[in-house]
Amino acid sequence: MVSKNQIKLISSLHQKKHRIVNQLFFAEGVKVIRELLQSNLELEHLYTTLNDFDEIPVFKKTLINDSDLKKLSALATPNSCLAVFKIPFEKKISASGLILVLDNIRDPGNLGTIMRLCDWFGIHQLVCSKETVDIYNPKVVQATMGSITRVNVNYVDLKAFVTQTKLPVFGTFMDGENIYKSILPQEGIIIMGNEANGISEELEKCISNRLTIPRFGAIQKTESLNVATATAIVLSEFRRS
Repeated sequence: MVSKNQIKLISSLHQKKHRIVNQLFFAEGVKVIRELLQSNLELEHLYTTLNDFDEIPVFKKTLINDSDLKKLSALATPNSCLAVFKIPFEKKISASGLILVLDNIRDPGNLGTIMRLCDWFGIHQLVCSKETVDIYNPKVVQATMGSITRVNVNYVDLKAFVTQTKLPVFGTFMDGENIYKSILPQEGIIIMGNEANGISEELEKCISNRLTIPRFGAIQKTESLNVATATAIVLSEFRRS
């Protein structure tokens, strides 16, 4: 049975400030949790409504009912289990290969999807502005479907990071060079901007290579692509090159 203190702790982890203070985050669902258990992440505790996860020691597992799980869950329809993990120490940025940079991405679903795309296309380094949504936000963790363990993520001052790099810097704009006709390198920094405002003016000044995904529709009234969709196209083109 889950205690009141456990409910209070896990409920607090819905908020970033409490995740930072406690250095803990949680994940939900059998698939996601099993992915995280197979990584280097350290399990704090598992709460489950089923007699499963036999590999987990008894002292790190609590059998709970559906009602208690609903109190803990961030999902509208809770899954059968929830696990609390320790937040790992941030690793240093690996300044080689292709690096994806996110400028003020605010939607958890977008960030989670982008992390899955990084995992799919072999982008091991993701660098985020400090305003970008927290990767340990429950909705982000859920959307990554386990990819959170295979992509190194750092939150930094983007202008300082970009101006110090020796790698070519690419950004996506409406008036850039057609990405389908561009010769793209296997090393470089790719910047994707905010859902509503795109890349910030301050960061735009640091970008030497402007790319665009051309519109093919006859009327061409669509203002922009969803940032996760655009990221998928851009990463695909870099890898294809």
